[in-house]
Amino acid sequence: MNNLLIEGQHLAGPFLVVLDLLGTFVFALSGAAAGVKSKLDLFGLMVLAFATGNAGGITRDLLIGAVPPAAIRDWRYLSVCILAGFVTFLWYPKIDVQRRSVLLFDGAGLALFAVTGTQKALVAGLNPVMAAIMGMLTGIGGGMLRDVLVNETPTVLRADLYAVAALAAGVVVVTGHVLHYPSFAFMIAGALLCFWLRVMAIFHGWHLPIAGTGPRSK
Repeated sequence: MNNLLIEGQHLAGPFLVVLDLLGTFVFALSGAAAGVKSKLDLFGLMVLAFATGNAGGITRDLLIGAVPPAAIRDWRYLSVCILAGFVTFLWYPKIDVQRRSVLLFDGAGLALFAVTGTQKALVAGLNPVMAAIMGMLTGIGGGMLRDVLVNETPTVLRADLYAVAALAAGVVVVTGHVLHYPSFAFMIAGALLCFWLRVMAIFHGWHLPIAGTGPRSK
């Protein structure tokens, strides 16, 4: 994988770009699906898809100094969001009318953005601890903005595993980096771990302790 060059712009290897675009697409799907549930029109749905798909990546690029952000500089990020918006607008009622589909798309986007955000932060020169945190921030940004725009409590503030899942993916990636193993394998492993944790939280109710529910709260 080619290194990123952080001097106002960044160049990424093909694998990292593909993962970033795929993460953008699935996050945009979750944003568009939330737009359908909120009964937005086509334009509103497109805006929500773009905001959800790119908020985390733009935040990441700004924080690591990769400006202008890829979502603004590269036309492909806008294109995949528009594609996700049209796909959802045309076929969403036939796919799923439950909120669970939004959460699954969101989980996939979270996993992909967590590992790409961590890897880009590492190549930009951040230390492993901050790189893992940067990966987490990259993952949660789009979902937070989506939920705020549709007037819902952000998923990251609820009791299920969300930010923790993204952070776990980042830890896997930085572990491979510290041990000098190929980044490809650890990025895949980190993404799978994050998505698995989200699926367990969605279908089996895995969550962190909830405030006010301890033994002394009665």
